[in-house]
Amino acid sequence: MSPSMDSWISTFLAAHAAEQDAARNTLLGYGRDLKDFAGWLSRRKTDFARAMQADIEAYLVACDAEGLSRATRARRLSSIRQLYRLAYDEGWRADNPSVRIAGPGKARRLPKVVSVAEVDALLAAARNPDRGRDEALRTTCLMELLYATGMRVSELVSLPVAAARGDPRMLLVRGKGGKERMVPLSPPAREALALWIAHRDAGEEAARTLAGGPRPAPPSRFLFPSHGKEGHVTRQAFHRLLKQLAAEAGLSPDRVTPHVLRHAFATHLLAGGADLRAIQTLLGHADISTTEIYTHVLDERLKALVLEHHPLARDDR
Repeated sequence: MSPSMDSWISTFLAAHAAEQDAARNTLLGYGRDLKDFAGWLSRRKTDFARAMQADIEAYLVACDAEGLSRATRARRLSSIRQLYRLAYDEGWRADNPSVRIAGPGKARRLPKVVSVAEVDALLAAARNPDRGRDEALRTTCLMELLYATGMRVSELVSLPVAAARGDPRMLLVRGKGGKERMVPLSPPAREALALWIAHRDAGEEAARTLAGGPRPAPPSRFLFPSHGKEGHVTRQAFHRLLKQLAAEAGLSPDRVTPHVLRHAFATHLLAGGADLRAIQTLLGHADISTTEIYTHVLDERLKALVLEHHPLARDDR
């Protein structure tokens, strides 16, 4: 990739971070997409400044030939469009070669969910005392908070401990784009949180006592501290933990991810009669249309129940 294209990407990411307050993972995604496009252009002896509409279309065709999904191709085109929009606004180019390109669109897939009974099995696996008191308390707290609030996994693992002190009925969550929202805690989640904080604080105090000296290590500001560079349990570590819990609960690990539990939170609330606007607020969705997907999930489940149990739907009647 030429220095020129590298500087385009760097400037774009800096501008997007400043203007949109984009999350770190969003910026990393844009960077990966644009570097892939830049590499493709370099192999054809051209760059961002000289690429034409036909070049972008040929790149998307190449992505399709690689077997990339429609969603991935749509995301890459979105990254390219935003780059060229900035380039046009900043005067780097006199035209925008991406403006007339029709994207492949995203396939609207219904989110995967697990049943209430399957969530109960996961929570029982989390509470298993065989994993040790420290691990059982932490894992139970992670799982109870995730299912009680529908938080994104990045929001969960990076929770500040200050937000969870004092037996709160609500948690203040900082979501995408720095937007804050309040989410209520269920009684089981509050109990798991209180037990974990007491155990966590006692462990930190014991560590400071053992360390001794005039300047012991400062306490962690995170609810779920870790010795890694991020200072808290990582998304990847929690993802692996959830796969392990699924296996222990007798579920297929492929069916269970942190986002599946977020979907379960929303779907189970809707099935219980919760208002769609309230669910939108709890999930931190900017647009109600994003939340409406859960009505389709519920429709599909009801349809399956009718086909399975209604006597007129049986093939053997």
